[in-house]
Amino acid sequence: MNVSQTFQDFLNNLEVDNKEQISKRYGEITRVLNQKYRSSDSKTSNSLQVGSYGRYTAIKSISDLDMIYILPWAEYERFKDGRQSALLQEVKKTIQSRYQNTNMRGDGQVVVISFSNYQIEVLPAFEFEDGSFYYPDTNNGGSWKTTKPREEKKAISELHSSKNNNLRPLCKMLRSWKNYHGVAMGGLLIDSIAYNYLNSTTEYDDKSYTYYDWMTRDFLKYLSELQNTNHVFAPGSNQKVYIKKKFQTKAKKAHNLVLEAIDAQENKNANQKWKKIFGRDFPSSMKVTTESADTSMLSWRNTEEFIEDMFNVDIRYDLTIDSEVKSDTVPLTNLLNMLLKKETLSPNYNLIFKIIDNETPGKYDIYWKVLNRGEEAKQRDEIRGQIIKGYKIKNETTKFSGDHVVECYIVKNNIVVAKDRVHVPIDEKGKY
Repeated sequence: MNVSQTFQDFLNNLEVDNKEQISKRYGEITRVLNQKYRSSDSKTSNSLQVGSYGRYTAIKSISDLDMIYILPWAEYERFKDGRQSALLQEVKKTIQSRYQNTNMRGDGQVVVISFSNYQIEVLPAFEFEDGSFYYPDTNNGGSWKTTKPREEKKAISELHSSKNNNLRPLCKMLRSWKNYHGVAMGGLLIDSIAYNYLNSTTEYDDKSYTYYDWMTRDFLKYLSELQNTNHVFAPGSNQKVYIKKKFQTKAKKAHNLVLEAIDAQENKNANQKWKKIFGRDFPSSMKVTTESADTSMLSWRNTEEFIEDMFNVDIRYDLTIDSEVKSDTVPLTNLLNMLLKKETLSPNYNLIFKIIDNETPGKYDIYWKVLNRGEEAKQRDEIRGQIIKGYKIKNETTKFSGDHVVECYIVKNNIVVAKDRVHVPIDEKGKY
């Protein structure tokens, strides 16, 4: 495995692939607001790209794009006295004149414009001389708050340069990991923790792609050992970034997988181990051709489907699934409890999969995937793996040996915002 080239290819695979469309939309929104408030047709002036996209840490599955539109201070006089909601509604109405058939809403501090596979959140704000912004918050009767995204962008940029351009790639790789494993971490939280890590060490100040396997290892160890706290501080602005869900356990599992991948570095299948950490965007070690394909492929159909081929994946909420294990109609145990004890199932048991924790607000769709793995699944030609729209409960039956997998996805506005995966180990000598 050529570590340097492989990680370069991986990061190329993560590049935002619709930049032209995003830039066009940013320009159109800026222009219509400039026409309203500045009598200008400019598509670039008075707006600022912020969030992950503005910090250059976004990856191709980004679904939340953020921009600040800078209003002239003369407009503040119209809205300063408790009219935050009126300002938000006026900005919404102005943007709606350009996107008449697009879903749009005012949401607390921003106008949310929902396109087919991503949304742009526009924050109308007034800029102070120091570069910070004063923006309306419509919650709890209305108030004015301050944000400092320029300072965050500057801090990220400066540390990225001082750390041999390693910060942004680390942020991007962490996004790939969290999307693949369903870790509910926001973009600013990811960037803040990655910033804090590289700022705390000189280990990678003069290193690049050749050492990205080690950097991944060391960062995930740092992440898994991060003390329990409800917030970190954002770089530059020093604002609190709240941690809504613990991620240490999943980071520890990922760290162990990295150790395995590094140990297998010279093995031709090492990349498959990295795929278990980062998903399908991590390059394969070789392209399978007709000549090189395993002849066993001829006896079974690979029917597995992948959610990222159907929707953008941008995990924002926590999701947990479990299954009740039954013999006929008698409950025996829960799958998660069984897995903690490292127990296995035998064939002919009923499994009732359920969503037991889901923090996704509003309306959404639920999809399930049941993947059979192992030699017996191939011999039976029963790989399955199709992604099917369903409900909060899914009934299955243990049929034959193998380490099977069940995944659940929450899809909101054509974006996978939460996911979870459980293994279902089945063998003839299983306890249940």
